[in-house]
Amino acid sequence: MDFDAPPPGGKMGAADKEHLMGQVKQQIALANAQELLQKMSEKCYKKCIYKPGTALDNSEQKCIAMCMDRYMDSWNLVSRVYSSRLQKERHRMQ
Repeated sequence: MDFDAPPPGGKMGAADKEHLMGQVKQQIALANAQELLQKMSEKCYKKCIYKPGTALDNSEQKCIAMCMDRYMDSWNLVSRVYSSRLQKERHRMQ
């Protein structure tokens, strides 16, 4: 996704700033999702796949599914706690 160029003269109005912030937030969300998928794949592969082959056996499939579920649960918990702490800090600073 490309960012929109600023208007001529370099000054941005409130709507332009809001639009740009929306684009930045989307890019951050995309980067976070890519990082999550990459880390989860790496960790669960190391934990569950002992003999790589052309297919996963039943125990490997179950291990991968459980590992990914736990990884997502942990990621979501950490994200919620982090967001909550950020909110508290913002309120304290106001």
